[in-house]
Amino acid sequence: MIKTERIKIYPASREQMEKIIQAEKDDELKKAYGEMLEGGLTHPNQWDWYAMWMIEKTDGTHIGDLCFKGLEEKNPEIGYGVLDEFQGHGYATEAVSLAKKWAFDHPEIIAVEAETDPDNAASQKVLMKCGFVANGEIGEEGPRFIVYKEQNKLERKVKNREQKKAEELRLFELKQQKKKEKHKGH
Repeated sequence: MIKTERIKIYPASREQMEKIIQAEKDDELKKAYGEMLEGGLTHPNQWDWYAMWMIEKTDGTHIGDLCFKGLEEKNPEIGYGVLDEFQGHGYATEAVSLAKKWAFDHPEIIAVEAETDPDNAASQKVLMKCGFVANGEIGEEGPRFIVYKEQNKLERKVKNREQKKAEELRLFELKQQKKKEKHKGH
């Protein structure tokens, strides 16, 4: 289980996936979930790469799910969805960000890919907020996006450097303020 202050994500168990498949009314989703379950059972040592991952608020409220669609290559593809009533609150961005970090903690992973419906601007925005860039390819569902592990490291370095500069500036401003206060006192 991986969590932030607002959400947690974790791979569903076989039993959870079977219940979800039975309850699913959409035939396409039912088929996709069945393929995930079959992939996990076929590759039990890679269950987390095939299983549906639950997205929940920290109080346990189910708000969506995500998956990696297997580990055929070193660039797993991520898919995700947040229930309608929870959309627009940043939950998908948080979940994708957590899942991306989890994937990049595996040394063999070079990149994470995704595909969106061409009309799903919100999903494309989620991917871009998480560092994904359009790779110029069009897949079965629409435009494809990718984020590289090395790109992620570079972004962290830049962010750390920016934080360090901001801290240095804050300390400099504090020193200047103390100097002014010292001169006022004389």
